Amino acid sequence: MKFCKVCVAVALAFLMVTAGMAVAGTLDDVKAKGFVQVGVNGGVFGFSMPDEKGVWNGLDVDTARAIAAAVFGDANKAKYIPLTAVQRLPALQSKEIDVLCRNTTQTLTRETTNGLNFVHVNYYDGQGFLVPKKLGVKSANELEGATVCVLPGTTTEMNAADFFRNKMMKWKPVVIEQTAELSKAFFAGRCDVLTSDASQLAAHRSVAPNPDDYVLLPEIISKEPLAPVVRHGDDQWYDIVNWTVMALIQAEEFGITSKNVDKMLKSTDPQIQRFLGVTPGMGKALGLDEKWAYNIVKQVGNYGEIFERNVGVNTKLGLQRGLNALWLKGGLMYAAPFR
Repeated sequence: MKFCKVCVAVALAFLMVTAGMAVAGTLDDVKAKGFVQVGVNGGVFGFSMPDEKGVWNGLDVDTARAIAAAVFGDANKAKYIPLTAVQRLPALQSKEIDVLCRNTTQTLTRETTNGLNFVHVNYYDGQGFLVPKKLGVKSANELEGATVCVLPGTTTEMNAADFFRNKMMKWKPVVIEQTAELSKAFFAGRCDVLTSDASQLAAHRSVAPNPDDYVLLPEIISKEPLAPVVRHGDDQWYDIVNWTVMALIQAEEFGITSKNVDKMLKSTDPQIQRFLGVTPGMGKALGLDEKWAYNIVKQVGNYGEIFERNVGVNTKLGLQRGLNALWLKGGLMYAAPFR
């Protein structure tokens, strides 16, 4: 009987170890493939969308390119799989992708029940409502009885239900799984309202037949911290993705850009020397080349560069930095110390 108890204990220990190993070693898998497999949204202008030549662009795509630059020294070693809101988390859990860079909100249940880890936020957002101007609505509080286009399997769907319940207003959801089909349905008049993260609403409006015919209502009804996602149980891969996002932010704070990064290699600032790998140590700590952060900035840019070229005031989206400004400028973008 004593021997059997020992066997059971050993067996349980083995199962625990092998269970942990099942999701470990993502870096080794990525290196063996020669690229990072990234789950993205297939149809949100400014965040992740292929152009007419099939080249992927957007803030989330550039985040993925930064991960590839950190791992391989080549930002082009990323491959993209477009995923719906329903498909995205199972694809990560099943190892179909290595990382999810797809406007996904960090929540308690996603980090626990779903066995996932969110890294540092790469875009702070909030849910809003887009309506046709001809509807004559000035506030979300006037949406009694509205039909609302919404994606299933999202925090958006839950937030909308909570909003209408709290306001004691009736509403009729029109649930459509594909992002591109959702906007088509709205612009075709199948619903009165389109609800999503405010950045996505701006993206949808930017590609409307007549963007000026639509208005974003003033109410923001939720907090939506959007961040890349990895699986539980692989601390090294989590560290790499997490510190890649923070490297984008820290580079902007240091004033290091894709244009001046080579000049900054000669900086006498010890913080910048550590950050760019002139003084070794940061790369070894992550299991990467010491020039990992240099490669990110050289090939992709800093966070400010990524923001402005994809969604900033001079793009079709025309978004202000707002919460996504550096902490030194009143925003929430703040990286932990690189030391």
